[in-house]
Amino acid sequence: MKNAHILIVDDQESIRHFIEKAMTEEGYEVSSAGEGKTALRKATEDLPDLVLLDLRLPDMHGLDVLKRVKEQDSDLPVIIMTAFGDVESAVRAMKLGAHDYINKPINLEQLFLTIQKALENRTLWRELKHLRRQNVDRFSHDVVQTGSKAMQEIYRTVEQVAQSGTTSALIQGESGTGKEHLAHMIHEFSARREKPFLEINCAAIPKELLESELFGHEKGAFTDARAQKQGLLEMADGGTLFLDEVGEMSLQIQVKLLRVLERMTFKRVGGTKDISVSVRIISATNQDLQRMCDEGRFREDLYFRLKVVPVRVPPLRERREDILPLAKHFLYLFSKQFNKNFQGFGSEAEKALLSYPWPGNIRELKNLMERTVLLEAGNRVEMEMLKLGSGRTTREIDSPAARLEHILEEPGLPSAGIPFEEILGEIERALILKASEFSSWNQSRTAELLQLKRDKLRYRMKLYDLNRPRDRQVA
Repeated sequence: MKNAHILIVDDQESIRHFIEKAMTEEGYEVSSAGEGKTALRKATEDLPDLVLLDLRLPDMHGLDVLKRVKEQDSDLPVIIMTAFGDVESAVRAMKLGAHDYINKPINLEQLFLTIQKALENRTLWRELKHLRRQNVDRFSHDVVQTGSKAMQEIYRTVEQVAQSGTTSALIQGESGTGKEHLAHMIHEFSARREKPFLEINCAAIPKELLESELFGHEKGAFTDARAQKQGLLEMADGGTLFLDEVGEMSLQIQVKLLRVLERMTFKRVGGTKDISVSVRIISATNQDLQRMCDEGRFREDLYFRLKVVPVRVPPLRERREDILPLAKHFLYLFSKQFNKNFQGFGSEAEKALLSYPWPGNIRELKNLMERTVLLEAGNRVEMEMLKLGSGRTTREIDSPAARLEHILEEPGLPSAGIPFEEILGEIERALILKASEFSSWNQSRTAELLQLKRDKLRYRMKLYDLNRPRDRQVA
């Protein structure tokens, strides 16, 4: 992060001049101070991106400067410069919020690396705070506590989980039932709410990249690992990590995740050092994990650790008393967003909404309201404005081909977009599975049926974790 502003605080003019010259040549903007009071004034007026702080100052102790600076800007990275042998003071500074410390005499190469890492962390933390604010806004807009008994019980459970601080929760339910929003509720109602809420869809990321995304990697761990990278577990330290579609994890990653849940430690890919974190893990799935355990596709020990508190979200068709309150909530939300004047629904429109099976659940209802408000005009939504489909069953719409057909049939695309890689992956996997079963898992014949080269077939079978069922394995 060149062009960053660095404030150097040291009572020795020769050291200030030496560091200032080196930092300027490296492309940084630099200011300096020889006293604590001057440093505090410049920190307020100049708004530096980083402070290099000596602990021994003529008018006040460096630790007092550190406290005052962190009170003004808790995110401002401060690197302590300390004489060799004064490590105890440096450790105290770290406890007060210093980013790192470096011993005198200053090694410029080490100093540059420490500054670069501190500035990168500051940028990352600002981005996380921005994303968190966006998540809170989206959370407050999209979640409405409806009156069905089933959902009231779920809200009570969510509140209890939130207050526990560390308890893991497994949210199960069909696609579109609001599992992500319940995860947000747990985070926002907990003592962790000021820390990051990060999420990842385990089905949307290739299995060979998922491990790096979660745990990070060391430089040189694999071909494209040109630099060290923090994973989501490190970035979510102190907060919450939401694992959506957790059933799509490979068995190899499941083992590492189990260790995190048991010990709150892990190693980066290619690393040897244990990294300790404090993260609440919330997971969600629309699959039957118990059945997957019975089939050997999901670790039973991990399953039990994830579902310390199981939360089953019923589909919208099983709680019809929630349909109209949700529809009105989204109607008013999008009316405000698109500067429309819709105030409610006609009687026939209400009947249609209540009788429709909602195979896509709340997500489908929200998309319908968005489309209707955008394309129609008036004070009330009437039956003919809704353009509800025939209402295919959940089983029908959950198949890969039906999901693609459903998207292509719609006049537009949902505002949140579509999971392109996920849908293509589902279709590829389904075709390979069908051809494999048709050929009795003969790879040569399967490759012919799919008009693929055998090495490409093997790559895709490994990618989608497709193996001959155990009862058909050759002895």
